[in-house]
Amino acid sequence: MTARLTGETALYLAWALALFSSLLVLFIGEVLEQAPCALCWYQRAFMFPLAVVLGMAAWRADFGIRPYALSLALIGGAISLWHLGLFVGLIPEAIQPCTASGPSCTGESQLFLGVPIPLLSFAAFAAITGLLFAARPET
Repeated sequence: MTARLTGETALYLAWALALFSSLLVLFIGEVLEQAPCALCWYQRAFMFPLAVVLGMAAWRADFGIRPYALSLALIGGAISLWHLGLFVGLIPEAIQPCTASGPSCTGESQLFLGVPIPLLSFAAFAAITGLLFAARPET
């Protein structure tokens, strides 16, 4: 017998990941005092609501949230992918949004335990997206 991920479990896992990601960036910013760059703020703007709406949806087993949560996760993932491209140097300096003011999008402050924060963000958004695709009501 093989274990199968149920739709409700996938919804709960997506919520748990969004909540963990939201709490982690708050820890990085408030406890470790690493100021977020402009692109980090945009990613937070898409992750924080996911923690709320997915929590409510998981509690109510409301699979109707999928299109709305997917749009948040896909846009947040696209921003984190752009940020990762800046961090690794694939995107030219002339079009970097973080050079005007505030913390650098590519500096040492963009590492957490040696891993680029944009990579962690992209992984979280990608995993949430995958879980949302798996979150289907039982038939």
